[in-house]
Parts: sequence; C-alpha cells; structure tokens
Amino acid sequence: MWAIASRRRAVELAWFAFVVANLAAMARWESWETIPFHFIWVSLTLLYGFRVWPLRPTFGVLAGVCAATAFLITRDIQNGSQTAGELTEVPLMSAMFLAMVWHARRRQDAVRRAEALAESRAMLLEQQERFLHDVSHELRTPVTIARGHLELLGTEHPSPPELGIAIEELARIEGIIARLLLLAKAERPDFLAPSEIDVEAFMEDVFVRWSDVTPRAWRLGDVAAGELWADERALRTALDALVENAVKHTEPTESIELRASVVAGGVALEVVDSGRGIPADARERIFERFARADDARNRTVGGVGLGLSIVAAIATAHGGSCSVVPQEPGTLFRLLIPDFTPARRSAVALAAPVS
Repeated sequence: MWAIASRRRAVELAWFAFVVANLAAMARWESWETIPFHFIWVSLTLLYGFRVWPLRPTFGVLAGVCAATAFLITRDIQNGSQTAGELTEVPLMSAMFLAMVWHARRRQDAVRRAEALAESRAMLLEQQERFLHDVSHELRTPVTIARGHLELLGTEHPSPPELGIAIEELARIEGIIARLLLLAKAERPDFLAPSEIDVEAFMEDVFVRWSDVTPRAWRLGDVAAGELWADERALRTALDALVENAVKHTEPTESIELRASVVAGGVALEVVDSGRGIPADARERIFERFARADDARNRTVGGVGLGLSIVAAIATAHGGSCSVVPQEPGTLFRLLIPDFTPARRSAVALAAPVS
C-alpha cells in the first residue's frame, strides 16, 4: 500500500512540474501560448482519469489551473498578443473537465457498489453453505440413532405397519441429509478426486444395478469407447440421480435408455425415458435446489427437489453442464463432461477388410 501511495505521489509531483513548465512557456512565448495551454488541460484530464481525487482537492486543482491560465491569457490580451476570444477557452476547458469528473466519479461509485454487492453475495453463499453443512451434521446423528432403535424394535417384537413407515421416512431423511452435505461441499476446491474412468464399463455398471432391481423397459444404447478424467464417485451419484428421476416419472411398462456419445468438448452421458415429460415452464428451474417439475406431485413421487441440483453441481465442478431436452414422448437428460479421450482403434481393426 505504501509503495502504491508513493508512486501516486510521484506521478502527481511530475504532473505539477509539467504544469509549471507549460505555464512558463505560456509566459515566455505569448503568441504560441495555446499549445502549452492545451497541454496543461489535457494532462490534467489524463491524470484525473488514472487517479480520481476527492472532491475538495479536485476543485482546488481546477481553481488553480483556471486562475493561472486565465491570468496569463488576460495579460497577453492586454499586451495585444492575443484576442479577447481566447479567454473563453478557460471556462470551456473547465466545463469539459467537470463533465469528465462527473462521469469518472459515477463509474467509481458504480464499481464500489458492484464490489460491495459481490462481497455480500459471496458472504451470503458462504453462510448458506455453512448452514447446510452444520444442520446436516447435527441432524445425521439423531436420525441414525432413532432409525437404529426402531429397526431393533422391529426385530424383537411384532411390528405394526406404522413402524415400517417410520423407518422408511427416517431412511428418506438420511438420504436428504446426505444430499445436503454433498451440495454444501460441491463448491470446495477439494470436492473432486478425479481419476481415469472407462466409460463403457461405467455405463454398463450403472445400467446393470438399476435394471436388476427396477421393473422398466431398460435399454443400454450406444456407448462411446474411451477414458474419462473425472471423479467416479461423484459422477456415479449424478448419473444415479438422473436414472432415479427417470424411474420416478415412468411406469413399469415405459422405457429408460442409457447411452454415451462423443460431442464437441467431451462426452455426453444421456438418460432417455418415455415417461410423462416435463412441463415447458419448469425446464428453466428444475436444476435449482428444492425445485420440482410438478409441484402437485407428492413427496414419494416427486422427492424434495435436490437430485437434479446435485447433478448440476457435479457437472459444474467438472467444468461441464447438465441440460434437459424434451422428447416425444418423454425426456432426455444430458450430462456433459469435458475431459474425455476416445479409445484408439487397434491396428488389426483398422486393417480388417470391410465385409
């Protein structure tokens, strides 16, 4: 800070010396005084553009320049070396300088307001993340304990149906807490632990896990061969959330397809379903926290609106994106991850004749 202040003071002193030299030139060469006169005003404007002074010093410098230049021009008019009209340049240059001062100060105020707003929003975001993290941690322990006691009670005594419902609801709360913790960590620099992922094996694993337990018309479409540099655990969470969303919005007879294709900038992991689709007015907000495509759906079907926001957070952390494309019928969700290396075809395959 001291070094910056010293440089500014040196610039101001250099400008002051420059002005004195030009005032001396105006006094020495009366017929050519307009040249140093304009040098003074242009240099003042340039200096203020780089160094916005407070109002009192600004008007003090302006008054000094006006008085000095007006005095020399008035003297030259009295000596007959200049016409009286030359004196009008002083108020004109002053007006131009004041207009520049007004614009510069408006810009400075706008920058300050923008910086203050950005800082307040950053603090608010940090407070929200800390709140999510703290609340999730505080809730996890009592929920786990309560669920454990209820499960133990169910094994020791004949359990009524309400006990099973309570256990399911506690399990659901645990899932919500886990997702809140994931969202709270999503913007940390250590959120991801990337490694090489074989895309074909990864997509097949997700497909097998879901198709074995959920009755749908499952299909594994074309999958691009290659290596993806990403966090496998986070990517699996994102793809599971997309598949879970497709399951919630389809009937057992409807289809769900998983596929992966090479696109400009990386690989697109896609989940396509033939379900009821998403209303047009909901497509812009479904990736926001606690947003639902249909507010009328109950919690069992619609969830609490965290799944797709987690997908968006994981995609952003990888430098990618998540988007939704309406189908007829159904919906396509596309998860774009940029760091993808396509597999090279073997020399034998390249040399094989095409039948």
